[in-house]
Amino acid sequence: IICDMWADHPCKLAAQRVDRMAPRMNQVISKARDQGVAIIHAPSGGIQLYEDTPFRQRIKEAKPSKPPVPIQNWCYLNPEKEPPLPVDDTVQRSTESTLRGCDDPIADYKKNTDRHEHPAIKIVGYDVISANGQEIFNFLEQEQRKNIVIMGVHTNMCVLGRPFGIRQMRYLNKNIVLCRDLTDALYDPRDRPYVSHARGTEMIIEHIERHWCPSILGKDLTKVIPGSNNPDS
Repeated sequence: IICDMWADHPCKLAAQRVDRMAPRMNQVISKARDQGVAIIHAPSGGIQLYEDTPFRQRIKEAKPSKPPVPIQNWCYLNPEKEPPLPVDDTVQRSTESTLRGCDDPIADYKKNTDRHEHPAIKIVGYDVISANGQEIFNFLEQEQRKNIVIMGVHTNMCVLGRPFGIRQMRYLNKNIVLCRDLTDALYDPRDRPYVSHARGTEMIIEHIERHWCPSILGKDLTKVIPGSNNPDS
């Protein structure tokens, strides 16, 4: 699942980091397809831009399945399973935007940014596009997919909280892992705990590994572990 890798973002530095990440993400998913991995593109807020494509049609036609627990519109921090996040992403530095965690030096946020998926990430073949938790669950059940890798942005917000994110997938008993070198946080070093942006992202990944799910590297999706390609042989 590729989470919110938009063509643009209201936070300029966040958009710049997505620009840097997207080409490598495309290389990883291109090789993953060859290994039989299904690719779900989830550019939330931009799904309507793809409504007439076969990638939308394919997932909308997936056989309906009843989830074992309700699929939430947003999965907030769960105090029964995790402590507060290790970084403060609640500071809002603009009176014109609700955007939090942006490390731009001046809070001059762009409005109406492009919600297409980043053009460096190719949508091809049997890929599907959705940000709807029920649609994605239907597709996973139809395709008998229990093991999920999530990548994209932002680690402390949408990757955790979306209806297809880590918390919801764990509630649905899916074996989800985070691709830790293909994700980025929305964190401003001017806020607690006053560490670099890179370290802030690492701390959130460590929080996820400790309380929600393991992580892998992108390269792990590009090859088959010897002996695992045909376990019955």
